[in-house]
Amino acid sequence: MPTKTTPPSDDLTNPYGYSEMDWAAQLDPAYAAARAEVRRLSVGEDGALPVKVKEFVVLGVLASRGLQYGVEAHMRRALAHGATKDELFEAIKAAAVPGGGVAYSVGVRALQALEQDGAFAPAPPAAPARRPRSTARSAGRSM
Repeated sequence: MPTKTTPPSDDLTNPYGYSEMDWAAQLDPAYAAARAEVRRLSVGEDGALPVKVKEFVVLGVLASRGLQYGVEAHMRRALAHGATKDELFEAIKAAAVPGGGVAYSVGVRALQALEQDGAFAPAPPAAPARRPRSTARSAGRSM
């Protein structure tokens, strides 16, 4: 049960970039509104779980069904809600237990596609390694 309630959105566009769903909404706006409400209740901001966690669940299900396009879309939404590359990879590894090899391979391909698209901030450069001080040199200075 949601912990808070918000009025249903008048926005029928989907948050995942599925252009076919936007197209279908033009054919039947009432159905699109009903789907938008179900989406809001299931993966919206209300409820006990953060959106990124809900997206991990969704992408695991989609990966186990072999739907890379959907996995990528839900990974992007999870990123928008604070997920990290490591968390996404861990979600895929967890999905591989019940979902098998297809879940793992589809998830890895989706993660790789996001990386190739620049979805992840580059890692900060590593600090240069500090050279340990030589005890002989240190001893020579103290004399």
